Amino acid sequence: MISPQKTQTGAQAKPPSADPAPTSNPPPLCAPLRSLRPSVPPDPSPETLQLRIHGPAHLPTLIYLPGLHGDWTLVHAFRLALADRVRFVELTYPRTLTWTLDQYAAAIEQLLLTHGITHGWILAESFGSQIAWPLLHRSIPMQSPAASTLQPLNPSTPPLPHPRFRPDGLILAGGFIKHPIPCGPRLAELLIRLLPWQFLLFLLHLYARYSRLRLRQPSPEALARLHEFLARRTEPDRLAILHRLRLITANDPRPLARAATLPVYQLTGWFDPIVPWPPVRTWLRRHCPGHRDTRVIPYADHTILCSAPLTAAEQVLAWLAAPAPNALR
Repeated sequence: MISPQKTQTGAQAKPPSADPAPTSNPPPLCAPLRSLRPSVPPDPSPETLQLRIHGPAHLPTLIYLPGLHGDWTLVHAFRLALADRVRFVELTYPRTLTWTLDQYAAAIEQLLLTHGITHGWILAESFGSQIAWPLLHRSIPMQSPAASTLQPLNPSTPPLPHPRFRPDGLILAGGFIKHPIPCGPRLAELLIRLLPWQFLLFLLHLYARYSRLRLRQPSPEALARLHEFLARRTEPDRLAILHRLRLITANDPRPLARAATLPVYQLTGWFDPIVPWPPVRTWLRRHCPGHRDTRVIPYADHTILCSAPLTAAEQVLAWLAAPAPNALR
């Protein structure tokens, strides 16, 4: 089941552009890990796809597909850096252990159409790129030459009849096609499965402290998002991450990328051992007809939208404003 927009669950909904206010002042990130976890109430609907919209409909639409962590908790600084120059749509995935990537794409398309979002740019972060490729494929008219070269999607998730969601372009933020390290996702799955969960939580706590230092003078809202990021890291979340890693291992979207003619951009941090950017850039240049440009940001890492939000935002806005051939319609 797909939930309605998260900011519209009550009888008197808050404006879509407002973040949910924290229920209490979050403790400092130097507090012990066990004191951080209760600071954000549990997710009321962890098994549903959730959506939030920031900005009016007349602005260009940018749809954020999160990475392996599966939620919007790390994109707050990037959204603020956009400074209300786009309509920003952010998603949180369900903690499903059964969905295929095609089912992810079908559910996201249905939810976007439910909220009247018929077209927009896709900002796919890491794992989100594996959902973006089938989402792009669903927009290809079945009579087009590109569609004739592709295998049909899973019969359980057939393309929707018109009107359907139409991507204007794709931005890969630490994203990829087939993962450039063949054993990388399997190794990550093995580590997450074998290492004690409390040890992994400790590493995430260190990452949250590092993120706070990068923000220099974080706002209360930014701190609340970091605490929400930690609070969402639960055992069901770990199992969902393991399932997503298995999806990455089994997935090969290269035929879909070869058929992509709409604008495709690559945004990456220079230091990215998780998804090394040189082989991704090389493949896109040689095989993806829609590839337009690659931007490598120094002093940034795999979480490019979090580690360099201002630079990433300005680059994304420049790409959105760049003239481009007609996207698939």
